[in-house]
Amino acid sequence: MIQEEKELLIKDLCARLPYHPKGHVVNACNGAECDEWLTCDTFSMFTNVINNCRLYLRPMSSMTEVEKHIFDTMTRGYTIHQQTALFDWLNSNHFDYRGLIESGLALVAPKDMYNLNEK
Repeated sequence: MIQEEKELLIKDLCARLPYHPKGHVVNACNGAECDEWLTCDTFSMFTNVINNCRLYLRPMSSMTEVEKHIFDTMTRGYTIHQQTALFDWLNSNHFDYRGLIESGLALVAPKDMYNLNEK
């Protein structure tokens, strides 16, 4: 993984930590794999093993009709405040708005992984 990819992942994860994303982690010492909820407590661990963890994210194409309506409403008439709210909403719903899945830096979250209610 190149330095630019590591920096992108760290920026993305910092914005998502309050929303408890899940990552697939490979233990660098013994190769054991597991899925783990990431929190501020695990962030320091994550930065040390960034090559060994990929977040589970939802593709933008997985938005429900209700989510599409919310997204469309939030992107109209963009102000700085609305832009911040939009990114908070995207992060809290675990959407991949940076293209991390396509670049192989994140995994597609199974449909019910985050138990999001229809919003």
